[in-house]
Amino acid sequence: MPADKKTQCLEDLRMRILTQNIAPGSDLEEATLCTHYGVSRTPMREIFQRLNGEGYLHLEQNRTAKVASMDLTMMRMFFRTAPVVYANIARLAAENRRSDQIEPLKETQAAFRNATQAGRAGEAALLNHRFHARIGEMAHNPYLLPSLNRMLIDHTRLSQTFYRPASADEKVRVAKACDQHDAMIVAIERQEAGLAVELTLEHWDLSRDRLERFVSPDPLPVDVVSMKDHSHAL
Repeated sequence: MPADKKTQCLEDLRMRILTQNIAPGSDLEEATLCTHYGVSRTPMREIFQRLNGEGYLHLEQNRTAKVASMDLTMMRMFFRTAPVVYANIARLAAENRRSDQIEPLKETQAAFRNATQAGRAGEAALLNHRFHARIGEMAHNPYLLPSLNRMLIDHTRLSQTFYRPASADEKVRVAKACDQHDAMIVAIERQEAGLAVELTLEHWDLSRDRLERFVSPDPLPVDVVSMKDHSHAL
């Protein structure tokens, strides 16, 4: 089959999972998807293997492919782990970024701001994903980058809510998130690693309580606290 058709299927499935068009924990029927995308079973299985390796799917032998879960156990791990990874990525990005990586980050940020101001929540969430993925690339760390990419899948799925503000306060938070992105770019460009970490943690805290709505009404454990109080872990 043409490589571009296979790529289109792969990219579309990624986007459908990130936007929760395909819900977390859903079974993926191979035959149904083959018909929908007009591909045969062999390339579809290769796509499943790729998505499994990236963290979008969970595969078990002789079982139906399943979209990565976002159950309470997974969310607890996410909220404990995300600020540590994001902060270390920010530090390394400020220390290791190349000058030619700054402009693409600014371009992504400009598109992100436009999407949030226009109220295009799904697009904003995907652009936020790209923004943080670009920072991850700037870190040039082959150990942390896979962890960041896996967490961005869940962060992007959760943030579909954050970028649909239902009150004036929530609109202010979204606008502030945009401003924090700009400040993070400046810190990284100037290679101010400490400031990049501080801004990243503030950025995380800004949206954290809104993201937790996903696990409501079952609250998160009390030991899930702001990483600002655990700076020694960075």
